Amino acid sequence: MPVGIFRVCLLVITAIVNHPLFFPKENGTVPENTEEIIQKMKEREESLRLEQLRLEQEIADQEATQKALEKAALVVEETKEEKVRWDMWTALSMIIFLLIELWRQDFQEGNWQDIGGEEDDMAVLGKAFKGVAFPNKAILASFYERRILGTTGDMARMREMVEGFADDLLEALRSVCNRDADMEVEECMGVGSMYENWRVRKPFVCDLIVPFAPPEPYCFRCQTWCSGDSFPPDEQGYGTIKVCRADEDVTGCICDKTKLGEDMLCLLHSQVSTTRPSSEMEDLLCFKNTQYLDADQVMKWFQIAVTKAWNRISHKYEFDLSFSLLDSPGALKIKFRSGKSIAFNLTPVVQYENSDVYFISHFPRSSLAGDVPSSTHWFLTFAVYERRFIHLVSKTLPTNACHVSCLQILSFLHGKQCSLTGPSGLTNYHLKTVMLHLLQARPSQDWAPEKLEARLQDMLKFLEKCLHEKKLYHFFIGNGKVPAELGFPIVFQRAEPLNLFRPFVLRRDVYRKTVDTFHEMLRNMSALINEYTVHIPLAHTNGIRKESL
Repeated sequence: MPVGIFRVCLLVITAIVNHPLFFPKENGTVPENTEEIIQKMKEREESLRLEQLRLEQEIADQEATQKALEKAALVVEETKEEKVRWDMWTALSMIIFLLIELWRQDFQEGNWQDIGGEEDDMAVLGKAFKGVAFPNKAILASFYERRILGTTGDMARMREMVEGFADDLLEALRSVCNRDADMEVEECMGVGSMYENWRVRKPFVCDLIVPFAPPEPYCFRCQTWCSGDSFPPDEQGYGTIKVCRADEDVTGCICDKTKLGEDMLCLLHSQVSTTRPSSEMEDLLCFKNTQYLDADQVMKWFQIAVTKAWNRISHKYEFDLSFSLLDSPGALKIKFRSGKSIAFNLTPVVQYENSDVYFISHFPRSSLAGDVPSSTHWFLTFAVYERRFIHLVSKTLPTNACHVSCLQILSFLHGKQCSLTGPSGLTNYHLKTVMLHLLQARPSQDWAPEKLEARLQDMLKFLEKCLHEKKLYHFFIGNGKVPAELGFPIVFQRAEPLNLFRPFVLRRDVYRKTVDTFHEMLRNMSALINEYTVHIPLAHTNGIRKESL
């Protein structure tokens, strides 16, 4: 548009300049040299035309330059927009990926107790079972009747004998202790495989826990890793026990948080109550210069107290009592004159608030477990709730349900394999945890006695999956589906799930040994079972298989 206007203006100016009236004669007549004037006019017109072409060329060049600049700016703008769009899509893709990953982890952790509940889940497992000959129902039934039931018949009599002696020993312990200055010992409780009726390996050992409390006016204040404070990963599952006066404010007086004047005194506290001699706390079995209960101090106190108690009542019994392990507070052995012996563990524990969760001073540990963080860290045991859960679920299962039988067979096979190839990172507690998960995941009718073979395979496949993922979650911690009838503390239900296989991630050598032992056990399973099984005719076995089909 501006170029067109310029051309019109140039044409008008040319016409005006070349108009004849601009060149009048001096006398008002046409000059004689007309040809010369016409020639000059043509030369003038030609020069103007050339000037016009030059101007048009310059304008065209300017327009081309302007268009090139505009095009370059447009390309830069489009590049920026494309980069912004690319960055936006990249960021959006990363956000979607992170959300999917977080959902996947939450789904796995939130539904860990449902693993094994679906047949489809179990179908994709069992890679290690390829080529493994699994015993049929008849062989398993014969093996269980001959090897398991034949060796567990004396457990009830042994439990009764140990409990009676432990009660007598603890009564004598109370009599030798100073009631005003020493710890107060309560009644003992039986926990573990002997009291859940699935112990199969000899020697049979009864596990008894003994709660104790400090003398008045002191009390225990417990703190766990899930109480709100941050604990290192290796301290999860532990807690500390602080010895305090019963009238001491837990949160602390305002005088501890406010600077009072030199001439002012807090009327709630005195110098005597705020500072205690270190010797007094050591008498209360605390770690040196602290108020925290020391497990090593408790062990020494308990061993001395048990020795004094036995000296008082030893004349009543016709056997000897001794400590079988000096690094355990109450690993005791009864030795009869005939040479026979009975072993049992009497372990001091501290009750967590008003629940049946206990802090245990010394917990049986395998080669998998690392060292305890310190002697002021106490391990939490949920053994009472485990025994109570098994008893509660057993009421809903069919008669002669196979859940305990599966655990007994698995424990026997693993123990036999470890005796051949050496210990592994798996413990009987891991095997029991697998059973507890499947008990909650599967309906009651799936535990009928005729389904022993299928449920044993489920336990092995579930254990294989946990070993592969290095994840076996504690049954109670973080499990929101714990039956309300148990009265389980809600603080542990809401806690993050505790991975019992976490040490496998840290110690690859132990993990490799454990996996190798597990696979070797699968390969030797038929041979180990057949060794303790009465020969069954082939026709009888085939008949049982047809009936099951």
